[in-house]
Amino acid sequence: MDIHQLKTFVTVAREGSITKASELLFRSQPAVSAHIKNMEETLGLTLFQRTPRGMAVTPDGQRLLNEAHQLLDRHQKFLEEASRLRGSLAGQLSLGAGRNSSTGVVSNLLAAMSQEFPEVEVELQHRASVKVLEGIRNGSLDAGFYTETGEDDSDLSTLEISNFCVYLAAPANLVPSASEVNWKALEDVPWIYPSCNSCCGRLARDLLETHGIRPKRVINVDDEGVTRALIASGVGIGLVHANSTNPREQEGDIVLLTQVQKSARVLFAHLSCRIDDPVIAAVRSILATDNCTSIPFQGDQNIEAALIAS
Repeated sequence: MDIHQLKTFVTVAREGSITKASELLFRSQPAVSAHIKNMEETLGLTLFQRTPRGMAVTPDGQRLLNEAHQLLDRHQKFLEEASRLRGSLAGQLSLGAGRNSSTGVVSNLLAAMSQEFPEVEVELQHRASVKVLEGIRNGSLDAGFYTETGEDDSDLSTLEISNFCVYLAAPANLVPSASEVNWKALEDVPWIYPSCNSCCGRLARDLLETHGIRPKRVINVDDEGVTRALIASGVGIGLVHANSTNPREQEGDIVLLTQVQKSARVLFAHLSCRIDDPVIAAVRSILATDNCTSIPFQGDQNIEAALIAS
């Protein structure tokens, strides 16, 4: 039995699903199933029961689960201590990032980690902001970037990476210009609408409810860059991010109709109890350098090697 099988055991138990565990571990479902089967055969115990809802941990499995967590923690501490003894940093970092969470900063961070701490294995997962927070709290992520959701984050240590405001935007000439938005008329215009799990998805839902309108056509897009491109090409209207300090009323082929949110922050976060973790401390030290903006990103070939599954 090896450390990878223990990690599989813990992940399946936490997620209650081989499918979800395989996605998080970047392994095939047959490989995850084989890990569980091999553990059960080695131990002579049944660790899971398959139910209509997924994988349920047996009483025996539950007792061993606590030991597995402790073994994984000790394994990580073993690697950290070995790093200290040889004067270098090694270990694993599972990092979450929203699709719109300062992509440049994330890229620069990965480049810096690859260059300065090549023995740290980094796994990057793209998730919605609420899923990044969920992952940090349930242990499937060590840290992550997310757009603030307004929920209590007192259990987290955070660093502000950037901020932006949100505008309702339209293609030039699609919506008549006026000092006040004619909300009723916007029902006839296609809306480019993100998922409700995203920052702009929640804002769009609240905006429609506030003004009592139901768009006749909705196009679901979860990427702000794609939304902006569709608006610019005349497809419809939607929410876009703008510079908080100097938003422009018109950006190329996009007209900013009205401000929806004055300020939204993009944050880097991890559990407060992990503030002294050497790998997380290394990440924080890099981010503290002008929020990584001073680090040139040149497509270092080592980055691909760093983005491997833990």
